[in-house]
Amino acid sequence: MNPKRRALVTGGISGIGAATADRLVRDDVEVVTVDTGDGADYQVDISQPDEVAALAETVGHVDIVINSAGIVGPNMPLWEVDADAWDLTFAVNVRGTFNVCKSFVPTMRKSGWGRIVNMASMAGKDGNPNLSAYSASKAAVIALTKSLGKELATTGVLVNAVAPAVIATPMNAKTSPDVLEHITNLIPMKRVGTAEEVAELIAWIASDRCSFSTGAVYDISGGRATY
Repeated sequence: MNPKRRALVTGGISGIGAATADRLVRDDVEVVTVDTGDGADYQVDISQPDEVAALAETVGHVDIVINSAGIVGPNMPLWEVDADAWDLTFAVNVRGTFNVCKSFVPTMRKSGWGRIVNMASMAGKDGNPNLSAYSASKAAVIALTKSLGKELATTGVLVNAVAPAVIATPMNAKTSPDVLEHITNLIPMKRVGTAEEVAELIAWIASDRCSFSTGAVYDISGGRATY
């Protein structure tokens, strides 16, 4: 009988994060949610290393980390993107993922078991027009996942990423309609995915059932993925 696992889910009060939290609870996992909005167990800005370090001190050991918090960033051609908007996108999507991993990996290593699931995107593989900051940030998350997966490969801590295509979430509600239409039309199934569908994949990656995969990127794209 496996011990009851404990998971930390960033971006845990909406979209894929909330769906994943609910799905993990059904697997008898204790879930701690982190977000900037009301309703989370802990209100933390993951882009701030001091806040994340303090969170780790307060929460203590977790077995599973789901790095689901993220922002879309600017919807416009690259030459119109403000440098501050670019930096903010990377601060949340990349530095936030780095901060959380850095703070929670040490106790996972000591325990000899852990699962980290980072939220990438098809945009990080293909690049979406008018979403240069988001696309580049998610490519960085993919590379971070591959590197950390190799670093921890013999420790029992597995690190993988999920790369969804368009998913019906509050975050994508902020994407401009023309961009959303373009990236939805790239999906052979001709529909957007649901947060619950992504959560099913994450739940498997975060479990003992996933045992010989690390540094990998799992596509959930309705057929859009080509590599």
